[in-house]
Formats: sequence, C-alpha cells, structure tokens
Amino acid sequence: MALEKDPLNLIIAGVGGQGNVLASQIVASAGIKEGLYVTVGETYGASQRGGPVMSHVRFSAQAQCSPLIPEGQADIVVGMEPVEALRIVAEFGNPKTRVIVNPRPIYPIWVLAGQAKYPPVEEVLGKLEELVDRVEVVRVSEDGETPLPANVLMMGALAASGMVPMAIASFEEAMKEILAPKDVELNLHAFRKGVEAMTRG
Repeated sequence: MALEKDPLNLIIAGVGGQGNVLASQIVASAGIKEGLYVTVGETYGASQRGGPVMSHVRFSAQAQCSPLIPEGQADIVVGMEPVEALRIVAEFGNPKTRVIVNPRPIYPIWVLAGQAKYPPVEEVLGKLEELVDRVEVVRVSEDGETPLPANVLMMGALAASGMVPMAIASFEEAMKEILAPKDVELNLHAFRKGVEAMTRG
C-alpha cells in the first residue's frame, strides 16, 4: 500500500467519553489489514472529567515508528470536538495539515459552571481554516432516536476522505472484529453516515 508520505501521521483529538481509543483501534486495524506498519500512542488529560484525549496513529510502509508524533508533524487531524481540534492543530499542525472536524461542541465543566466562555463554533472553524491546508466539517442530521457514536461516525468520514490509504471495507472489517456483536449494527450505521456526509460534502 503506497503512502503519499512515510510515515503518515494522524492525530485523533477529543475529550474523555468520546471514544478516542476505539477510533484509534479501528483506524489502526484498517491500516494493518492493508499491510502497513501501524503505531498507536495515547495521551490523556483528566479524561474522566471531559478533559482532552489525544490518539497518535502513525502509518508506514517501511518500519514501525515511535508512538508519538513530533510537534508540527501531523498530516491529518480528526477533531471530535472543535476547540480540541484547534488546540491540537496549534501544537501539531502545519500549513499542509488536513483536518476533519465534528462541529458539535462539548462544553467543559468550567464553561458549564459559568467560569469560562466557549468561543463561537464558526469562529473556531474559521481559525482552523487559517492554519491548515484543508478543513472538512462533518455535519450529520441524526434521523433516529438513538444518538450515533461520534467517534465511529468520524472514522467513516476519514475513510471516505481519501486522506488515508485504506479501503472503506477494511474499516468495516476492523469494526466487526473489534466490536462486541451487539454493537456492530449501530456502529456500522454511524460509520456509513460519516461516509455519506463526507461523500456528500
């Protein structure tokens, strides 16, 4: 499997409770299915309290890489929360970085307590666009009563974006292997919603 850059560096950014670890497992497994070397590193803030969680995923056709991506070297950032996406881009991004972002904010406890203000989402997205090469905003209307898991939905958007060299089928196979059987149907539905959102643009 050819890579446009080797290693190809992906960061998945979110907050505690959004399922970063599952997202990184899915994309890593999809890469392994395509014959790539994949290294995953996780970093956590106070994740139980909605603090930042960041997953580093590195793909190589040649060798295993060190688990953490150096500052300024992220090729792709998947932001499951807009302010977290901006924070990660400021530290790890560069003008060639591409970003896929979920525009739905998750308000930290100090915002909910009135101790801080959350910036307008469109302002955050505008700042992202100033910093990087490409920003894809994943807007999905949920048509059912069960909320769709954002982590898997964002993996669908990533799979359809062309930013990573793995087939959509490899992501779906990975999910069937990783998830408990009772969780597969809902998660595949969410994944395909993400694919549709990215394909629709």
